[in-house]
Amino acid sequence: MAAKWVRPIVLTAVAAGAAGAIAWAFWPQPIPADIAVIEPGTLEVTVDEEGMTRIRDIYAVSAPIAGKVRRSPREVGDVVTADETLVAIIQPTAPAFLDARSRREAEAAVSAAEAAVHLGEAQVTEARSQLDFATSELGRADELMRRKIISERAHQQAKLEVDTAGARLASANATLEVRKRELESARARLIGPEALEEVAGGDSCCVEVHAPVDGEVLELVTESEQVVAAGTPLIEIGDPDNLEIVVDLLSSDAVRVPRDAMARIDGWGGDVLTARVHRIEMAGFTKISALGIEEQRVKAVFDLVDPPEAWDGLGHGYRVVVHVVVDRVDALLVPLGALFRRGSTWAVFVVDADNRARLRTVVLGARNTRHAAVMDGLAEGDRVVLHPSDRIAEGVKIAARDTEDL
Repeated sequence: MAAKWVRPIVLTAVAAGAAGAIAWAFWPQPIPADIAVIEPGTLEVTVDEEGMTRIRDIYAVSAPIAGKVRRSPREVGDVVTADETLVAIIQPTAPAFLDARSRREAEAAVSAAEAAVHLGEAQVTEARSQLDFATSELGRADELMRRKIISERAHQQAKLEVDTAGARLASANATLEVRKRELESARARLIGPEALEEVAGGDSCCVEVHAPVDGEVLELVTESEQVVAAGTPLIEIGDPDNLEIVVDLLSSDAVRVPRDAMARIDGWGGDVLTARVHRIEMAGFTKISALGIEEQRVKAVFDLVDPPEAWDGLGHGYRVVVHVVVDRVDALLVPLGALFRRGSTWAVFVVDADNRARLRTVVLGARNTRHAAVMDGLAEGDRVVLHPSDRIAEGVKIAARDTEDL
């Protein structure tokens, strides 16, 4: 009799277990989610932009004269001392080649100058002969004057002739020197590039340029040997301990920055640094963004507050990220990851005491890249869902996957 009921009982138990398993499988399960607790804190509103370091005073050394600058004796990073370290050597440039016409004209000028020298030499010989004759005549006049054969006037006339002949000889000698210099000038016009080595071989052929200040070489503008004009930049020198940071801010952000605002500097490969606004330039400029959008930008300059030891290794033209503090607000803070738009308002899902999601609209104040200040809609200690998915809705059971405090 007992065996008669064993089979039905077993079948009934199996059916009940299967029904229970099916019911459990389809029963709504709590949705796992990250939870954050609303707590008061200080919200720091910043303007974030990429910036660049630069040495405040850069000295560009240029060529004082036109010539051929030799290959630079310095390299980037070399330490230089004012008025001592040699930074450039400039030697004369080679004369230009003469074409056929120019050479003929120069050769004709040399021939004319040689003829003028010969003429000058003849004039000197003539003047010297006249002086010798006038001198002998004066000697005879002196003897006749002693005998009182000639008058005083005749004697004075003989002296005048000597003085005049002497002046003519001096004039002839001076003219001869002029003709010789003209000959040298005419011959110089025939000098070609082949004479440069002879000219540059002397000890005083070149101009040496020395560093104007103490510092380091930042850039070799003219590194290789080449011909340069006067005023051509050769090298740039600066003091690496005299750094500042330059940032191109949007004009709409620049008006929000206080004149003595502080900033955090990171993204340069070292610890976070502190900087202060030095100046915000009044003139803006147009800049094309990476997306091809025209933006009005304003240049802001920051001074590093930390000592040089804190930013050792930071050099000229390095990339940094600047976070300029424009406001600080004490309020309840909600993570931006908990917020979403519902119509024209902001909303969050609050987890109640039964671990169920409750939709709640909030009023926000200031915000930054991580948090927003809550003006209304949330209280201290409320738990909110971070990054709610489309599975979370009003009344849905929530299973806290993690708890994150602000």
